[in-house]
Amino acid sequence: MDRGAVLHAVNPDKSRYPASLTKIMTLYMVFEGLKKGTLTLQQRLHVSKRAAGMAPSSLRLVAGSTITLEAAIYAIVTKSANDAAVVIAETLGGTESKFALRMTKKARKLGMRKTTFRNASGLPNRRQKSTARDMATLARHLISDFPLQYRYFSTKKYTFRGKTLKNHNNLLRTYRGADGIKTGYIRASGFNLVASAERDGRRLIGVVFGGRSSKTRDREMARLLDKGFEKAKTWSPPRIAGLIKTKKFAPRTPKPAFKPKPAVAKATNKPKPTVSKTAVSKTAVAKPAAPKSIGNKSTGNKAPSDILIAFRATPPDPNAPAWSIQVGAYQKSKPARRAAQRAVKRIRNLTEHTRIHIAPHQEGDNLIYRARLVGFTKSHAQAACKRLKRRRMGCVAIAPVEAPVS
Repeated sequence: MDRGAVLHAVNPDKSRYPASLTKIMTLYMVFEGLKKGTLTLQQRLHVSKRAAGMAPSSLRLVAGSTITLEAAIYAIVTKSANDAAVVIAETLGGTESKFALRMTKKARKLGMRKTTFRNASGLPNRRQKSTARDMATLARHLISDFPLQYRYFSTKKYTFRGKTLKNHNNLLRTYRGADGIKTGYIRASGFNLVASAERDGRRLIGVVFGGRSSKTRDREMARLLDKGFEKAKTWSPPRIAGLIKTKKFAPRTPKPAFKPKPAVAKATNKPKPTVSKTAVSKTAVAKPAAPKSIGNKSTGNKAPSDILIAFRATPPDPNAPAWSIQVGAYQKSKPARRAAQRAVKRIRNLTEHTRIHIAPHQEGDNLIYRARLVGFTKSHAQAACKRLKRRRMGCVAIAPVEAPVS
């Protein structure tokens, strides 16, 4: 697989928290299983107690229930559901930690030299790190290795058990040619995004780490892609010879292609490819018989070899409301939530931009629920704890690295 051309890069090899970009690798492993025949889209996956207790974003799956693999895929692509990611990890690896080892091993095989996975969801872990370059490498491989399955990432909405899940990747709705791939956010990382777009037969992959908000991240990504497409018009191999190997941009004759569907996907309705008049994506070529489902079919056509990569890595705002406070730990979630609600009432003037978060945590064989309020600045977190302690309520201020996925 050709390496493509790097059109722009700022700190592409700096180690950062990937957050939910982690789920790109989780789905890569799923697509590999579908291709090998060890997985099927309609097989039902068991929801463990641990998976059901995952922090949001989640489907609020119930322990002991089941979910189809395809529903789990859609839930990860749209809502970035952490419980669905853990269900998949436990199905494929036995435990999430064992699956994470397999993810890291796969990362090395793909050339992701500075990436280490510790879980399947992207929930905070100090040792789970990646880089913009590695995430672009992963996206390129996924698009090339699984061109048909890649179309899951173009899903704008998905209905699961009566609830509509909206894709967090706003570029699917706002940027011409965008057709995937994944957002990510924890307070320690800022707002991350891996996006891909194709225009006139040329594909760009952009990576933004550390955005200060989803809006500024999306604007930065759009700017990078615009800049990349403009550069791509004039680039030729001699200009990058000796720097990065790339294939020549030869003129192409448009062919019918599967166009990612913008329509709402439902749990009971599998997506069907549509044939466009001109080539929108070279990732799959239309055939007379439309497949009934994305994941169990394959195509002999590879993604374009001249995938271009644009990187951007900006640091998160040091003054962002990235701190949280913990006011107790409980064996059940309901008393944890009640404790958090009591805390809100006692520090109301400090909670304008905060929200309650009940964080499940495994301690040996026991699952506990930590009652937290998230979204403080450092000074406000310290002030909140000081006030709560005066009112005889326990409180600990927690630095950003331990914040949950939003």
